[in-house]
Order: sequence, then structure tokens, then C-alpha cells
Amino acid sequence: MFEGLRLQHWRTQVRADGIVVLTLDRADQNVNALSRGVLDELAALVERLAIEKPKGAVFISGKKAGFIPGADIKGFEAIHARGETFDWIRSGQLLFDRISKLPFPTVAAIHGHCMGGGTELSLACRYRVASNADNTRIGLPEVKLGIYPGWGGSVRAPKLLGAPAAFDLMLTGRGLRASQARAIGLVDKVVEGPLLEDAAIELAKKGAQRPLKQRLTAWATNTWPARQVLANMMVKQVSRKARKEHYPAPFAMIEAWRRNGVSNVGKALMAEAKAVSKLATGPTAMNLVRVFLLMERLKGLGGKDHGIQHVHVVGAGVMGGDIAAWAAFRGFTVTLQDREMKYIEPALKRADEFYAKKIKDEAKRAETRARLVADVEGAGVAKADLVIEAIFENAEAKHTLFKKAEATLKPSAILATNTSSIALEILREGRIDPARFAGLHFFNPVALMPLVEIVQHDGLDAETTRRLAAFCKAIDKLPVPVAGTPGFLVNRILAPYMQEAITLFREGVPGAVIDKAALKFGMPMGPIELVDTVGLDVAASVGKIMAAFHGQPLPDGLTVEDGKRGKKDGQGLYKWENGKAVKPEVPADYTAPDDLEDRLILPLVNEAVSCLADGTVADADLLDAGVIFGTGFAPFRGGPISYARAEGPAKLKAKLEALAAKYGPRFAPRPGWEAL
Repeated sequence: MFEGLRLQHWRTQVRADGIVVLTLDRADQNVNALSRGVLDELAALVERLAIEKPKGAVFISGKKAGFIPGADIKGFEAIHARGETFDWIRSGQLLFDRISKLPFPTVAAIHGHCMGGGTELSLACRYRVASNADNTRIGLPEVKLGIYPGWGGSVRAPKLLGAPAAFDLMLTGRGLRASQARAIGLVDKVVEGPLLEDAAIELAKKGAQRPLKQRLTAWATNTWPARQVLANMMVKQVSRKARKEHYPAPFAMIEAWRRNGVSNVGKALMAEAKAVSKLATGPTAMNLVRVFLLMERLKGLGGKDHGIQHVHVVGAGVMGGDIAAWAAFRGFTVTLQDREMKYIEPALKRADEFYAKKIKDEAKRAETRARLVADVEGAGVAKADLVIEAIFENAEAKHTLFKKAEATLKPSAILATNTSSIALEILREGRIDPARFAGLHFFNPVALMPLVEIVQHDGLDAETTRRLAAFCKAIDKLPVPVAGTPGFLVNRILAPYMQEAITLFREGVPGAVIDKAALKFGMPMGPIELVDTVGLDVAASVGKIMAAFHGQPLPDGLTVEDGKRGKKDGQGLYKWENGKAVKPEVPADYTAPDDLEDRLILPLVNEAVSCLADGTVADADLLDAGVIFGTGFAPFRGGPISYARAEGPAKLKAKLEALAAKYGPRFAPRPGWEAL
């Protein structure tokens, strides 16, 4: 049947019962990302299938990692550069359309990750069966890249599942477990992993009947009247979380479906191709793809070999306790130390609550909890491969702790500090083995913030940095190596932004107006709300260090009163109720200052330029990645350096000079602008 085809990525099996099994095993990668080579071979296979007409065809993966994680994103930039974006999207559409029209049953056999183009291939098949393995996830996450499913997914998903379920899948970008996919009709059957291929072959032979309710829902929600109503509802929902000018993809997807529906597949596919190709070549998608590639770069910094099994955390406060709980959650043995058990108990309680939310299997939850052990006496130091200090920000206290730990520390163990602002040159003084001493700076809340700064100094061994990066990967965090100057990267860049927000607040600009300006720019949270969330005490502590570093006074507004430290006290710059800020009403006739956005954002960008110039990070990509993943800096803008280059360095420098002339030297351009 397939004689004469030269295949690198696909294996073929023609069974005696007339079923053809096509196994994707991409030759040059660990995962089955859909490259041009993979798709070209698939096109040749589909052409033969259309001619030979077997009894059925099964698509399955030869990779342990999973089915198909999506298109090969690394090739996007090259495709765009050649002006081939529309052709690339259209060719994928037409290939999958040919699969959907094959005159015999086709089945996608899914295990592990099945995302984007992988899910679109499965939707082009007549049936889908999935393994119930823990790592099976099925989704359409293209919105996270500034586009939407472009190989027929935005047409076939609503047609198969009904609009509500399909758009929930596409607008959130979340991956579904096999059982969840079965519940909405995305897969027809769920089986144990070893039975996957046999189940797929059985589906090809006997088929499956979808429940009547699913079929009626799919029909009813795609009618013209339903599309008009549902589209308006979805736009309102999306608008609460994203601005159209920042993230146009979800709005474009809803509008394309509202106008074209799914009954005329050819017309709907062409509309999809035109819209997605336009989005893919726009700045949002280009920046989000860049952010994705930056994330992949960070994941690969340390490799897999970290040599760490036992983690010992000293300091059971919110940060230390949550670091310990997270490390145990990710499979490490963890001992948690503090002065008395009464200080550790709240951390263990928070861990229990976190595990109850994240781990549904009681046996696995108990297993995870057993890895987290209270250790008042600090016996775990001698057993640990990594010791993390997470006590209060006092250099003398940290030195005392380090000296005590070094007395029993294993020769191969790493000693790390979670300091947020104290220079590593200060903390490394007196260390027995400074080559194995580094900063490992987590961000709060630990479970949600993806970034960890690996803080370096000139006595640090490169192997220690590599091991820590590998450890970060093992706990599902993104590592960024940074210099040990005060504030490191993230806090150093955030400090002038937050300080200027406080200055504006004290000048009388309402907090809600300041926050709104930041949100309009694309920040995930306004700076006044952020200061309260972090805590005025923490902001003041970091602010003092950074003010001294820059030789500038601390803003008058960063004063801390008892019981008014922010969210944790229920009162700060805002009043807090039920964990939410209560922002005073802004007078209807209030007009915000014309330079409000520039005063907020340009100090941040200015400091980023300075960090790049003085080598706080190795390059602009790492800086942008660190700021995006550490602060939530508008991802669609690609990071502060990318933003500065897009806006024009000369233009932004001139704005800073004008602000400096008007408000003072804190706005003076820092060194490095000429090099952008």
C-alpha cells in the first residue's frame, strides 16, 4: 500500500484485518511536534489511503511522552520571515480536511500530551480514544500564543462538542484529562494505556454512537440565532479578563464563528485561515511566540541531573513554608525547620490545604504529605543535598544560620539563600565553600509564580548554578541566573515602578486611576494594589536597599504603620475585605495626568536597560523572560527590552529626559540606552 514512500517520521502497519496503523515517531525530536517534514509525509500517506481505501486507519504515537504536542513552534519565525504564514496554515487545513473526508473510519489513539495541531488532527478523525494515564491532556491552547486553532480546530470543535464546551476549551487553553474529554464528547472512549491500540482498532471496526444529548447540543448551539446570543455572552466574559487591543485572538475567533458558523465547512475554514494568518503575523502573536521560546530556553538551562533528593528549608514563614510544601509536592523529601513547632504548624496546615486542592487521590496525597517533615532541631541539614535559608531579611542573622549549617553540611550539598534584596557579596563573606553558596530567590505565592532567580557571585562554581537550574526544572519552575547586586533582577526593576506609583498616590492621584493606567498598559495588577499585596513593610525594606543603591531618597509614602501593612492586615493604601481591595470611588470629573503612564512604566524600562548594561543578566532575552515571568510584565509586549526596541530607544530616552527636567533626577536615563 505504501510502497515507494520514503518515510523518516512515520511507521506503517497494514494488518490482516484491513486496518492500517500509522505510528508517528518523529526522527529528530523527543516529541512529535508537527513540522513541515512530518506533515509532508502525512500528506503522502493520506493520498495512498484515499486510493487504497483500507477498512480503517488508526493514528498513534510512538513516543512515550505523548501523542502530538502541537505544531513545531520553533519554525514559526522562519515561516513568517518567508511570508508563508497563510500558505502554511492553509496547507495544514487542507490536509486535515482530506483526512476528515476519507471514506472509511479513522481513529486517533491518544496518550500523554495532545495539544493544538495534535488535537486538530484528532478532530479530523471520525473517532478518538484516549489513555486514562495521569499525564494525558487534550487541549487547544493556541490563544496563549496570540492566535487560535487554525487547522480546522475552531470549526470542528464547536461542530462536534457544541459551542459552549468548545469555546471553553479554546478560550481557556486548558488541557483536559481523558475523563473530562470523554464527558464533553471530545473522545469517544477512555481505556487503560496498554489497551489503547487495541481499543482504537476496535473503534475502527465497530464505531461508536454519540449520546443524543451531545448531538442535539452540538446542533442547537451552532444555529444562527444561538451564535448571535452566545457570541455576545462570550465577548463579555473574555472582556473581563483581556483587552481586545492587547489580546485580539479570542475576539477574532468568536466573531469568525458568529459570522460563519460551522455548517459550511469550506467557507468556515477559509475564514479561519485568513483570521489566524493575520493574527499570527501581528505583534501580539510574535511576542507571545517569543515568550514561549524564552520559556523553553529557561527550561533547558540546567538539564536533568541535579543530584538533589533531600531539601532542607530553614524558616517556616509564608515563603519558607510554601517552598518546602512545593518541593514535597514535586517529589522531593523535605525537612522544614524553625525555632519552635508552633512556627512550623501553620506552614504544615497550609500545605495540607494546598495538597487537598491539588491531589484528588487520597493515597497520593498522603504519600506527598509524608515527604514533608517538621524538623525543629535541624537534623535534616546533615542529610540534605540542598539547604535553603528563608528567614527574615537581616544579614547578621543569616550569617549566624549559615555558620551553624556549615558545621554539618555534606561536602556535595548546596547552601542557598532566599534573600530578596541583600547582595550576595555580603552574604558569601565567611562561607567555608563559597563555590557551593548561591541565592535561590522564589516569589510569592510560590505555587503560582513560575520564576526563580539563581543569584550568583564571583566565587560561585558554574556547576552549582547548573545543578540549581536543573533543580528548578524538576520543581516546575523557570530559572534565571542573575548577578548578586541589590534587588537582583525582578525586585530591582519593580522598585522604581512601585516607588513612582506611591509618589503619584501621595500627590493625590487616586489609587484606582493609577492601577487602571497600569492595567491598560497590560500589567496583571495595578502597582498600588501590588504594594498592598506584597506588604508595605516588605516594599519599604526592599525600597530602602534600592534607594541606597541608586543614591536616591525613599518616597514619603512608603511608611509602615502597625496594623496597616496592606492585604495581610486588612488595611494599607487600600482597605481589604474578603481578600479583595476596596478602592474608593473616583470623582466623575477627575482627569488623570497626561504623563501618568510614562511616569509609571518608563522607570521600570529605564531600570531594565540599566540591568542589561551592567550585566545583571547575560542577555536581553533572559532579562525579558525574567521580568515577564517574575512580574507579569505585559507578555504581549515581549518584555521591557523588546518594548523599548519596538517603541524606539531614542524616543523613550527623550521622554525620560523630559520627565527628569520636570520631576527630578530619578527619571534620568540610566546607562545603556545607546546600546539598544
